This record gives sequence, structure tokens and C-alpha cells, in this order.
Amino acid sequence: MKWTIPQLQKFRDNGFTIDETADMSELTKIDPQIRRISPIRVFGKADLGSNRVTFHVKISGTLTLPCSRTLVDVPFPIDVQTTETFLFNRLDGMEDEDGEFHLAEGDVVDLTPVIKEIILTEIPMQIFCDTDNPANGAPQSGDDWEVISEDQQVKKVDPRLAKLAQLFDKQDDHDKDK
Repeated sequence: MKWTIPQLQKFRDNGFTIDETADMSELTKIDPQIRRISPIRVFGKADLGSNRVTFHVKISGTLTLPCSRTLVDVPFPIDVQTTETFLFNRLDGMEDEDGEFHLAEGDVVDLTPVIKEIILTEIPMQIFCDTDNPANGAPQSGDDWEVISEDQQVKKVDPRLAKLAQLFDKQDDHDKDK
């Protein structure tokens, strides 16, 4: 998804539509958490001005990520709408603080690095599979340990603090007697 500025200037009056599929499989090398990535579809429109092009696009595809609990493959759909503006050249007095725009490199506007960045920011911190104990998943128990859900967790008193818990029980009984 690369265009030269003269190519874009042809569409200055009417803008143009984008409907492309991109192979982003190199993201698996950038982020090892991504096991597979489907072809990414980018579609939308672009509006052109004298010094800028603004893309209004929707990015969709599927990432395969590991389950945070069992490490089995979990499909994670990506469906993002974004507006990205590329300036053809920097204007005097223009501030870069907001980061609301990208600069064209030389005579070329390249949307691909921006799409890669958007996909990487969409990866969740944790993702879980639908089943509790899937086949080929990480073990859910072992010597002196097991994975339990919050519902299964019973409030247990640490044996080192058991005497302290009894102290509070005695104090509550003493207060009731008054």
C-alpha cells in the first residue's frame, strides 16, 4: 500500500477507494506472541488536499494468539477503523506534538507501517480459550498445585495467621456480651 505523490494527485478532486489485502506475516517475527496472521483486508477511502492525504480505512483479519492459561491457539479477530493523515511536506510552524499525522518519506506515502503498528497495538494483554481443559493444552495441575477459578477458591486462613484470626473471633464474642 504505497503510492507516490504524483499518483495520488490524480485523485485530488474525487479521492479514491481502497480495497486491498496485505500479507502481514512478518509481524510473527516482530512479536513472537503472534503465532499466525491471516491476510489483512484494508478498505475505505482516501481524501486528498494540496499538502495531505487522509485515509479513512477499516482493518480486518485474524491473529492466532496463545491462550494465557493453557497456551493453545486462540483466534483473535481484528476489526479496527482508523483515520490516518499523511503530509506531503512539513509546513513551517507545524507542531509534531500531537502525533496526529505522518510525514511522507521522500515522494512516497506508505500506509503499511501504520497498519502494522495498529495491529500490534490491538493485541490484548491476556486472551483465554473457550474450554477449561483443551486437548494439547498446558497442564492444569501437578505436584502440590492446580489451577482453580475464582469461584472454586475458598477463603483459607494462612496457618501462620490462624491464632490472629482466633483473637478477632474472641474479641467479637466479647463485644457481643456487652
